[in-house]
Amino acid sequence: MNRFSLVTFNCFGAPTPRVRRRLLALATELNQRKYCVVCLQEVQAHMYRKLIIDACTQYPAHADEPFFHAPKGGLLTLAQVPIERHEFTLYHARQIVSPLAAMDLLLHKGVLLVQIGIAHVPIVVLNTHLSANYSVDWNPNNRYARIEHSQLRQLAEIVRAQPPEALVIVAGDFNIPRGSWLYDDFLEQSGMIDPLAGDARPTHRVPPGIPVHLARSIDFALLRLPPMSGVSVQSDLCFDQQLPLTNTGRGYLSDHYGVELRITWDSLPG
Repeated sequence: MNRFSLVTFNCFGAPTPRVRRRLLALATELNQRKYCVVCLQEVQAHMYRKLIIDACTQYPAHADEPFFHAPKGGLLTLAQVPIERHEFTLYHARQIVSPLAAMDLLLHKGVLLVQIGIAHVPIVVLNTHLSANYSVDWNPNNRYARIEHSQLRQLAEIVRAQPPEALVIVAGDFNIPRGSWLYDDFLEQSGMIDPLAGDARPTHRVPPGIPVHLARSIDFALLRLPPMSGVSVQSDLCFDQQLPLTNTGRGYLSDHYGVELRITWDSLPG
């Protein structure tokens, strides 16, 4: 039985009073769970990138795109096995439609591709973080939604460009809700499937004072399977409970929850 596992997590690695303790607690969890690949978003400073890489001792391989203040896009991918190739693609649509949107432009959001191999299966993982929708309105005429739509179309092109024999996974913070027209259009354009389709559990914890009903499922681990026999796919949320933090009791690791993906298969055809 061949196995692959992945977790995607918006780790909220921005300068805050507890960020170092949260990231060290996250590293402890990742070392214990030993995923094949870890996709992190919002690694917003090089010191946090170094902290994560140094603390995640079970992941000797890593990839990111260097930038002046943080990894480009805030993206960092860790792996237990060697990374055969990696590349970063900048999203074309990055308009500043409000002062808040300037934060997305500063990060230079895009797609971080890594390729590994397990049991002769090429596995391509696309780690991404789309532009935020600060209006919380995904109507087709919404200015934020139009930017997200353009980015999703570009992401779908990257998926379609991958070889048919590859297991392709897109993981990250999409900033669009499951079941929206943007979500449906991306699945159609990319040919990917969502193992948690129909799951209404939110992956984002809204800040205090914001109505709970605004919490949405916006983090995904989607996949495109190559021809394989005996395939089993399991997915669930993780890091959705408070966990021990260094010297500070218990707390959440981020304002997001993680999404984990586990795939097993028997063999390739022929």
